[in-house]
Amino acid sequence: MVEYDQFKYTLSQYETPLAELRSALALDAKKEQISELSMYMEDPNFWNDADKSAEITKKLKNLQDTVKEFDEIEKLYEDMKSIIEIAEEMEDGSLVADVQSDMDSFKEKFDALRITTLLSDEFDHNDAILRLNAGAGGTEACDWAGMLYRMYTRWAEKKGYSIEVLDYLDGDEAGIKSVTIQITGENAYGYLRSEHGIHRLVRISPFNAVGKRMTSFVSCDIMPVIEQSLDVDIKDDDLKIDVYRSSGAGGQHINKTSSAVRITHIPTGIVVACQNERSHFQNLDKAMEMLRAKLYLLKKQENENQLSDIRGEVKDNGWGSQIRSYVFQPYTMVKDLRTQAETGNIQAVMDGDLDLFMNAYLKWIHTDRTVNE
Repeated sequence: MVEYDQFKYTLSQYETPLAELRSALALDAKKEQISELSMYMEDPNFWNDADKSAEITKKLKNLQDTVKEFDEIEKLYEDMKSIIEIAEEMEDGSLVADVQSDMDSFKEKFDALRITTLLSDEFDHNDAILRLNAGAGGTEACDWAGMLYRMYTRWAEKKGYSIEVLDYLDGDEAGIKSVTIQITGENAYGYLRSEHGIHRLVRISPFNAVGKRMTSFVSCDIMPVIEQSLDVDIKDDDLKIDVYRSSGAGGQHINKTSSAVRITHIPTGIVVACQNERSHFQNLDKAMEMLRAKLYLLKKQENENQLSDIRGEVKDNGWGSQIRSYVFQPYTMVKDLRTQAETGNIQAVMDGDLDLFMNAYLKWIHTDRTVNE
């Protein structure tokens, strides 16, 4: 049957990529690590150090998940080959729909796992800190910041990541002026790097009495959580530290006293803030941790363009500087202006379906590096 011939041809195109994916994932090395960590965890004293045991347990689970995902893909590949062969021998056309469903599932899982091999930068596997700032557009921009906050929260929940609000400032009439959240999960920073930049919204504003179409902007800054000790020299004279009253939807643990901390690094203009910890000193420690990470990243850059990209200040939070446009009227479309990835299903995007854009970005920067090399 023609359908089965097409299926066989499609599978044949994946034979080499599947072998390449196995090699890129270094599965044999991962299996060896799994064995070693499993034996290490059998030590009676393993749980004495809670932080270390949690780190090892997390690492083991990530390794096991990767191996399991590849094994499932490989099994699906072999099962389809067998089913097609049997169906052809029996001249049974009733299995075409089932094979097509399996083929679609195989392609989706293969592409998703292959994308993880592009997460190879130093901090891609780390947790991430995401900060949204309302820009041009007034109340409309604050509402847009609130919508993006919901979008990224939904995305994180779908990935099984945890979310902690570190800093939150309500808009004067609606939405959010700014919010900083920590997203904890494997590869959180690697995926979220694609979101760094200016996000532009076009819609008929609910805040405009005459139903005028409005454009507003929100900046999104992304940085990795770097827990290890960093060699960063920070002088006390270079810091401006403000203490203010915590506020906003940061959860029940936000202390409503003047314990929130905002640190401005005067030489670079970097601003970090934290209000979610239980005390002024804990907020100060968390803010300093973020500042060290920012300065460490800046130190690693080789030129002014890269430095500006990390700082999130290379472009104005307004016209002509967006990385992605979200159009609600007169048509619906979300388009990334770097990768040209786009979709008309704007509701799915606002509900956290961002894989199209994140995956396109990872392929884009990987291709760009390969060409430049």
